[in-house]
Amino acid sequence: MADRHPRLKELKFTLYRIFRNPSALIGFCLLLMFGIIAVAAPYIAPPKYPRSPYVMPHKGFSPTPRPPSRQNLMGTTSGQYDIFYGVVWGTRTAFKIGFVVVGIAALVGITLGLVAGYFGSLADEIIMRAVDVAFAVPLLVLTMAIIVAFGRGLENVMFALALVEWRVYVRVMRSGILALRDMDYVQAAKVMGVSHVRIMLRHLLPNGIYPVLVIATMDIGSMVITAAFMSFLGLGAPKGYADWGQMVALARNYIIGPPGDPLKYWYTIAFPGLCIILFVLAWNLIGDALRDAFDPKIRRG
Repeated sequence: MADRHPRLKELKFTLYRIFRNPSALIGFCLLLMFGIIAVAAPYIAPPKYPRSPYVMPHKGFSPTPRPPSRQNLMGTTSGQYDIFYGVVWGTRTAFKIGFVVVGIAALVGITLGLVAGYFGSLADEIIMRAVDVAFAVPLLVLTMAIIVAFGRGLENVMFALALVEWRVYVRVMRSGILALRDMDYVQAAKVMGVSHVRIMLRHLLPNGIYPVLVIATMDIGSMVITAAFMSFLGLGAPKGYADWGQMVALARNYIIGPPGDPLKYWYTIAFPGLCIILFVLAWNLIGDALRDAFDPKIRRG
């Protein structure tokens, strides 16, 4: 009997739609790989400074990178920071950036979108005009302005990105609620005296959150790229911090090697750059699969 429950049948069908997609399988495999590395980081690359595990160990201060060796499996970057250690612990940094930024932005955006879409009128007008003002300034410009105002650092980068990204979720959530609030089951709940909060949380949120989940999944990768860009500009993680963007910044003078050997220092860019590409690719592939699984136009196709 449990197998015949409509919600359980829909859940099984959704999972079937997701996991029959080859791109989704690739995305989940990549994400599983990064997840294992993040969890096992203390065992894969034991920290030299237990109280500050995100500080990359280094031997010497020479600005010239050294190639991979037994002591440094992926070589060292400028300042003799161990690339292998930075890649491993940078995985945790990437997950932290993605989950914190998207989590805060989605929570604020979903809440405001629910209120604006359900109540309409003055609440909708105030919230959406605030969103319009936020959209008037480009994302990177507004993010850099917030970072400059609050100071440099990875935590401030995450805070600034969350303050900027919430606007996307408000619009998406509001549009979904506007299409749902006049449905018969919502009107029936109002007639029965169900509270507004219960209607929003029990009836509207579960049915209108699917587009937000798709955007949030893809945004995790986008936020990692944006944070890496901020670190490359010197606004994000401090020097020596296990962050892929910071590692690329350390190697900026060695992207092209000396005349006659332009790929001499390829490892300084290749390893952290490849991690960024694969991490973002994993979330984008999963986001595409979720979109296909949740889209009602092709869901039963």
